[in-house]
Amino acid sequence: MSAASDEPLWKPSPERIARSAVTALVRTVNARHGTALTDFRDLHAWSVAHPGTFWEEVWDLGDIIGERGATALVDAEAMPGARFFPEARLNYAENLLRPRGRDEVALVFRGEDKVERQVSFGELCDLVSRLQQGLRAAGVGVGDRVAATMPNMPETIAIMLATTSLGAIFSSCSPDFGERGILDRFGQIAPKVYFACDGYWYSGKRVAIGDKLKSVVPHLADTAATVIVPYLGEAAEVAAGLPNGVALDAFLAPHAPAPLVFERLPFNHPAFILFSSGTTGVPKCIVHGAGGTLLQHVKEHRLHCDLAPGDRLFYFTTCGWMMWNWLVTGLASNLTLCLFDGSPFAPGPSVLFDYAEKEGFALFGTSAKYIDSLRKEGLKPGETHDLSKLKALTSTGSPLAPESFGYVYEAIKPDLHLASISGGTDIVSCFVLGDPTAPVYKGEIQAPGLGMAVEVWSDEGRPVVGERGELVCTKPFPSMPVMFWNDPDGAKYHAAYFERFDNIWCHGDFAEWTHHGGIIIHGRSDATLNPQGVRIGTAEIYAQAEQVPEIVEALAIGQEWDNDVRVVLFVRLKPGAVLDAELEKRIRTQIRTGASPRHVPAKIVAVADIPRTRSGKITELAVRDVVHNRPVKNTEALANPESLELYRDLPELAV
Repeated sequence: MSAASDEPLWKPSPERIARSAVTALVRTVNARHGTALTDFRDLHAWSVAHPGTFWEEVWDLGDIIGERGATALVDAEAMPGARFFPEARLNYAENLLRPRGRDEVALVFRGEDKVERQVSFGELCDLVSRLQQGLRAAGVGVGDRVAATMPNMPETIAIMLATTSLGAIFSSCSPDFGERGILDRFGQIAPKVYFACDGYWYSGKRVAIGDKLKSVVPHLADTAATVIVPYLGEAAEVAAGLPNGVALDAFLAPHAPAPLVFERLPFNHPAFILFSSGTTGVPKCIVHGAGGTLLQHVKEHRLHCDLAPGDRLFYFTTCGWMMWNWLVTGLASNLTLCLFDGSPFAPGPSVLFDYAEKEGFALFGTSAKYIDSLRKEGLKPGETHDLSKLKALTSTGSPLAPESFGYVYEAIKPDLHLASISGGTDIVSCFVLGDPTAPVYKGEIQAPGLGMAVEVWSDEGRPVVGERGELVCTKPFPSMPVMFWNDPDGAKYHAAYFERFDNIWCHGDFAEWTHHGGIIIHGRSDATLNPQGVRIGTAEIYAQAEQVPEIVEALAIGQEWDNDVRVVLFVRLKPGAVLDAELEKRIRTQIRTGASPRHVPAKIVAVADIPRTRSGKITELAVRDVVHNRPVKNTEALANPESLELYRDLPELAV
């Protein structure tokens, strides 16, 4: 990745800084605790030094509904083992359904160009009430699991709220998952009730999933009911063909809206089960607590994104990605959630900006790959759309290339808080993300999360700045997983995060602090290349290769060769482009000059497709296994597993 510039792309105005929630919290902390903090960096240092007090401030900032208790943090140095708010009692759904006007718009939904709906707060509460009663009638109570294979639509949020209101645990995936992918996840957690749609739309195509559900549902043990939610208008027919099947309308019919009931439970009571990508085996079931999820998201929405009640929050996500959980918690801050399901390029490449203009998004959340695709399409939404209400654009899923930073400010909006963010399913939140009071520099994530003791460590376990190393967190934080499901002694949990450094969370990202105090993520540690013993992040190669106009996207692996490792670059080219000697030379020159000679691939191979997980992340490890004739442990985790065959027994890699 090219070196970060010393000239910022954007600076917030003094007025914007003065009215930010960060500045307001600095004033509050100074007044309450006798400190002399001046800015975000001071606040971060204080939050890490005084974690119990800081998270009490977040509780107050979010006006959290529940009993806090007198103690904020116990066993503060143990990781895992620290306990936040051990005396607290709260309910996640109660905090999201905090009182507001019945006619206020809570949810807006677009299903490509097929569906357009608004759901008022009153309508949402009524639906949650009826679902709550239906779940209780089906025997769902504290600690039971409810699973959903659903699009990102209003009913999914209502199902989640009804589930968590009862103290039950919610888990979801998107309906494009294959039957094995669904069973690899939900088969491990034995849901008491299973919700699924009758189908969905993608790229203008109608995709029915009734036949898939006939293969899935009989293998979900002890499921009292399978509830089919209408999207294509076939819910009753699909439900009729399933064991204990019932259409949503029939499930709700016995229950009229009634006052909601919320089961208040301990701070760490499980609310969600999320799943690892599953590319190295059956997905890990990562259990997240209600309180930690709620506090982290309130902190990130209010402080790092500077969102205020009434703002409209959009994230392009499916229900199989933790950003869906991040999005829905926005209700706790009285935000209006803007939901979208389908292809972001259907019916055309401007569809999400049409939506942003019409609904007045305050925050537009998306993936680095989407921004790169817009750049390559030559779209200039800032010239074609009114984005006057857009305050922030966030990007995650993979590192945002430096060129994409420039594109956002040139083509989308010059006065915009652009925040590349990074964290993951493991923490259902972020380690590093935006600071709305600070400049944005090309290629850099702005800051560590408040309350997150983020460092970059060398292999020897010492903190480094200006060098690449492992992203770690040296102190506990409230959204650490409560546990892994089916991991009674915690061995899998410990192995996932604490095997590398004792009592230190090692996240698996290859990262580097910059002299601005920002951070660059160079890729996943397990995908880091080691030619001639030098560690190279794959993101650095992609940032350069994908500047070559003919390249749509790229994937790099290290191939074991001649007692060393050589870098192999696979490229997917635009239609009509050919990987000839001239193009290979331009690719190598771009990488050599933009990164370094060590980054230059030994082999460049054109491929028709690049494998990716269902959340859109390319998967170097699966390709590396195929190239080395090793089995890929779980192809069900991939959105396009057939693409792996393109990498098998390639003659170019035999010499």
